[in-house]
Amino acid sequence: MSSEKEAVISLKNVDKSFGNMVVAKNISMSVKSGEIVALLGQTGAGKSTVMNMIMGTLRPTGGEVRVAGHDPYHEFDKLRGQRAVSFQTDRLLPWRTTVENTELGLLILGVPAKEARERALTWLKRVKLDGAENKYPHELSGGMRQRVSLARALCVDPELILLDESFSQLDHVTSKALREDFAKVARQYNKTCLFVTHRIEDALEMSDRVIVLRPGAGIALEQSIDDAMRADETRLRELHQTIADRMGSGPAA
Repeated sequence: MSSEKEAVISLKNVDKSFGNMVVAKNISMSVKSGEIVALLGQTGAGKSTVMNMIMGTLRPTGGEVRVAGHDPYHEFDKLRGQRAVSFQTDRLLPWRTTVENTELGLLILGVPAKEARERALTWLKRVKLDGAENKYPHELSGGMRQRVSLARALCVDPELILLDESFSQLDHVTSKALREDFAKVARQYNKTCLFVTHRIEDALEMSDRVIVLRPGAGIALEQSIDDAMRADETRLRELHQTIADRMGSGPAA
């Protein structure tokens, strides 16, 4: 595990190309323990590519990627249980109940069934799904299914949580409530989180820091956000506009 001052995620001068197409160029960034960081950008800016390199499913063309001190591509197995991912779609198994879906990651990691069930029930309560334990995915709303996905990610007690557009499929009211609840839980249990989004509002509401990518050309902006800034409507509007401008800068995807 990383100490509080170490970077849980570290990218140094990272490039990624597919043939002649450059999708990430000279990206250097870090996420420290306990931080919630938003990775913003237009479609084609390289957000998903960066996320996949951090998950270890893509190898960088150049530079260095480290997660909890390991190369996520070459040392994938060493990071089992230290990372958890929640995607744009909930990816629940339709034949498993809410609690059975939630405990699945624990069972895969070899946690005894009784302990896995207890931990799953605890996290379902923390994400406000107690009472829905025995329902199947088709009986749940979109927001509830996404809460199950987040509970499944959290209950393995990972050092790092990766969210890939996890709120973008939901309506505004449901998405806002879920973002608020997730950020509260993540901070309460000191979870490190990197989340990919194209929605500026998500980043402003949840994150301690935003990193903006411009298509094919790396980082366009990095900005810390605190509660004082969130409470200042003028500063928040200005930052929103700055982010929007930077997201639109650079060459087309």
